[in-house]
Amino acid sequence: MEMKLEKKDWLFLLLCLILGIVAEEAFFRDQIGISYFVFISVFYAIFYWRFRRFSFSHQRVGYLVLISIWLLSAGYYLYDVTAFYALNILLIPAMVIFHLSLITSPQKMEWNKLSFLFYAFLRLGNGLLYPFHFIAHLSGSLKKSSHPEKYVVWKKVLIGIAISIPILFVILNLLVSADAQFERLLSNFPELLNVNPETIFRIIVILLYTFGFFGFMQILLHKNIKAIPKEGIPKSMSLDGIITLTVLLLLDLVYVLFVAVQFKYFFSGTLEGGYTYAEYARRGFFELLFVTLINLTVTMVVIQFTKSALGVLKKAIQSALTILVLSSGVLLVSAFMRMAMYEDAYGFTFLRVLVTAFMIFLMVIFTYTLVKIWLERLSLFHFYFMASIIFYTGINLVNLDQIVVDRNIARYESTGKIDIQYLSNLSSTGVLGLIQLYEKHPDVPGLEELLKQRKDDRQYIKSDTWQSHNLVRDRAYEKLGELEL
Repeated sequence: MEMKLEKKDWLFLLLCLILGIVAEEAFFRDQIGISYFVFISVFYAIFYWRFRRFSFSHQRVGYLVLISIWLLSAGYYLYDVTAFYALNILLIPAMVIFHLSLITSPQKMEWNKLSFLFYAFLRLGNGLLYPFHFIAHLSGSLKKSSHPEKYVVWKKVLIGIAISIPILFVILNLLVSADAQFERLLSNFPELLNVNPETIFRIIVILLYTFGFFGFMQILLHKNIKAIPKEGIPKSMSLDGIITLTVLLLLDLVYVLFVAVQFKYFFSGTLEGGYTYAEYARRGFFELLFVTLINLTVTMVVIQFTKSALGVLKKAIQSALTILVLSSGVLLVSAFMRMAMYEDAYGFTFLRVLVTAFMIFLMVIFTYTLVKIWLERLSLFHFYFMASIIFYTGINLVNLDQIVVDRNIARYESTGKIDIQYLSNLSSTGVLGLIQLYEKHPDVPGLEELLKQRKDDRQYIKSDTWQSHNLVRDRAYEKLGELEL
């Protein structure tokens, strides 16, 4: 790889070192809180400074992804949702890589094609390899600027030192352990013996971050990086129209019969077989949701790989797909009703509320897919991608834990039933909900004792460092301190 480094490249390397220090401070010191938002702010400030004269592409989609990244990182400060805490640690970096690859890609590149994923991986791979080329370039420059004989000698000396360090570290520690006099002799050089492993680890992390950021963004500056050639991507296969139609008609027959049963149950107001509504809801919810996802997959595959079907056969496939999508909509409604009955019977949890939100999202997806069946110019991937980002960012922002708390408190006020132990273990939002419940209904069995226990343990939710500073956790800490029991 040809490499020409200018003064601004060295300045950028220094900025990447600062960014590496910020990353290590943000992610490896304490529980992540506001530190993620601080890191994202510094990262994009340095990125836009480096690319200040760069002509970006695909900016409309890029802004959507960028806004989602900022909002998701802000969620580490605003909310305290355990599931999203773990998931976003991996998802946000993936979105950043996608976003940077997207806005620095050629204008004519279609980002909603599979080839773009190969392109993004190529950029990332070249970015990870760039530091090795950079070091090789420095080594070559040093060799040219010095006498060849001296360069070879110093190179061998450095290799010898690098080999000796781990060996000497082990030997010296063994000798110190074996002889107290030798230990006293070397006590004047504590920095040589008492190297803190944590310090070494942090230095390594900073360097990995530094060269990772530097390499990836340096690669993105070069628009002449070639994407995966079209001949390297497998050609789209085509499904036989008759076979496809036969499969769809058989599926439609099954679903029409099932839908008839669903209407009989849910719109007649009666249940057969001695089931209560709660038992009936629990019995088939996940099966229905799984079948719906299978139907969505089948629909996507048929739309994608039956483009060669023409005439009457094409209309027949479109009609069969329409019936399949409409049947899937009924299955979703049935699953939604089952979940509503289950929540009424057993209460609200994070997973149940999340699944309910996901079913609403699926209904939007199926509605668009139904339109796509008859309007071929629409892009499935384009809509699915943008809808997924908006949905995921949205459920992060609405604070599902707060919804769970509010719905359970409302259920208690109407039925007298509540699982205070679940709310206590939910998150800091759950603790705040219990305090709110105690202020209104101090006679809830076991609630006072549970809050006493949480008050004794409140130091565990306190944000002791700036990195872990979180709005909900800090508020819960203060409320527990003010609570009089």
